[in-house]
Amino acid sequence: MQQYDYASPGAYFITICIHDRLCLLGEIREEVLHLNPAGEMVERWWAELSNKFPIILLDAHVVMPNHFHGILHIQGTDPREPDNAITLGEIVGWFKTMTTNEYIRSVKHFNWPRFKKYFWQRNYWEHVVRNARSLECIRRYIELNPRHWADDIDNPDPEWIETRFGRPL
Repeated sequence: MQQYDYASPGAYFITICIHDRLCLLGEIREEVLHLNPAGEMVERWWAELSNKFPIILLDAHVVMPNHFHGILHIQGTDPREPDNAITLGEIVGWFKTMTTNEYIRSVKHFNWPRFKKYFWQRNYWEHVVRNARSLECIRRYIELNPRHWADDIDNPDPEWIETRFGRPL
């Protein structure tokens, strides 16, 4: 939102997609999420966010095969740097940088699949959570996300398109 202060205390729902929607983080079989080592790595860096930025609390999240959903709460300013407000963009940027760097190292050392140009797509999607009811709805959406993979617009499976639009690619 233009003119919104993304350092303001509050809850934020974010979605970050893998560049070109490549399924690099795992797979979903029979509505059950199975993370691969890259997906587990993304989870570890999500958990690390509150150590890097003590002013945030982490909430519900899910690592999907080619995207990530999470809720975080900005609590205020960092007492170590009270004049330097941390923004949502800085938090997401750090998360994307750390996960990208570890993924690149793992391509070299563990032969993880390569990606073209970028690991994450350039930007991310955010939603300011306005009230408790909205927060609960978003938590439920995150929890159920793997079950709805067959109908997810980010699912690159051609069967999804055929089912949705009634024609093959």
